Amino acid sequence: MKTVLDLHIHSCFSRACSKDLSLPTIAKWSERKGIDIVGTGDFTHPAWRGEIGRDLEPAEPGLFRLQTGGPTSRHSEVGPPKSSSVRFMLTTELSCIYKRGGKVRRIHNCVFVPSLAAVDAIIANLDKRGCNLKSDGRPILGLDSEELLKIILEADPTSLLVPAHAWTPWFAIFGSQSGFDSIEECFGDLSSEIHAIETGLSSDPAMNWRLSALDRVMLLSNSDAHSAPNLGREANVMDLPERSYPAFAEVLRKKQKERFLYTIEFFPEEGKYHYDGHRLCGVRLTPAETKKNNGLCPSCKKPLTIGVMHRVDALADRPDGFRPTGAPDYRRLVPLMEVVADALGKTKAAKVVSEMTKHLVEKVGSEFHILLDASVKEIEAHSTPEVAEAIRRMREGKLTVLPGYDGEYGTVKIFTDEERKGMKPRQNRLV
Repeated sequence: MKTVLDLHIHSCFSRACSKDLSLPTIAKWSERKGIDIVGTGDFTHPAWRGEIGRDLEPAEPGLFRLQTGGPTSRHSEVGPPKSSSVRFMLTTELSCIYKRGGKVRRIHNCVFVPSLAAVDAIIANLDKRGCNLKSDGRPILGLDSEELLKIILEADPTSLLVPAHAWTPWFAIFGSQSGFDSIEECFGDLSSEIHAIETGLSSDPAMNWRLSALDRVMLLSNSDAHSAPNLGREANVMDLPERSYPAFAEVLRKKQKERFLYTIEFFPEEGKYHYDGHRLCGVRLTPAETKKNNGLCPSCKKPLTIGVMHRVDALADRPDGFRPTGAPDYRRLVPLMEVVADALGKTKAAKVVSEMTKHLVEKVGSEFHILLDASVKEIEAHSTPEVAEAIRRMREGKLTVLPGYDGEYGTVKIFTDEERKGMKPRQNRLV
């Protein structure tokens, strides 16, 4: 059964996240995107754990669905919960900050569990250790990642810990500023219990294939959404025998590559840590340019933030372009709202962009269907020739991305400035 999963997201209780992120809103946007199984995110936060218990009910093994006819989340923008095909998996992201080997380590880890009993066991264990779970949906724990993994497996041996956005400079297992050089260095004797890593927005599978040490793990991609419209900007597509937690976990634990069809990826250049750089000075550099500058900003002479591309180069033992046998495929996409905005020469915030995106979904299908499978003719019939052409180019990778660096997202251009000058103003077709 073809299943789209986005398992790393956040709630309204996480810092710098939309206050509209309620469970009904997440379900609504997941349907619009074409996501079948979405993470709850933030299950250690007491208030969010309360909403999970109130708004969700058990569905298939290890999965949950919206309760219908029950109380509505006070944060919901969509009114009373309605019947939805979307399923929720119990997930969270935990920030481990600790000292190891004479260095401060800052590692974010995704956690996936099969039951509320496991959630409550993890919460109780962290509470006992004095962790402040009320402070944030993604709490900071003064725990070693290896110790956290022990706690998670104690709660339920089928639980999974997946290092989050593995290459992000500041908060990741391989991060240039505070990470490790291998899974084994981070997780020690329990490293065999790490069955996957999350590649993050600034890297894609091809970059990770350059490390032979990663051949033993699966490569997941998730949105890390801080707002509902960002759900599904990265995701996983699997062929599951059934939609359930055990079926998903088995793909990772048994390395069932034949069941992992592909991941949906950002163009990694669009991620906010792809290149090296210094945001305050507006300096963006390739790894080669960084080496020429001895790792210092050419403007202010302060240390540069070393990005994902540079860090992959440093750890890689294979050439660019190497592909392991049987590795699951991936498909690069630009989110539909960005595509429509570029085609119309507007910003994503423009009302006409929102209206046309919504209209396309109503008439053609989910955003993933539009971006991946719908015919260009059908798309044009419900939008404009420019939108249809933009999607065709995106599918073929015919676009330009100015790479992100030091916390600044990259920018995508599908049409050149010259092409845009030659475009005639058109009446938007919302019929």
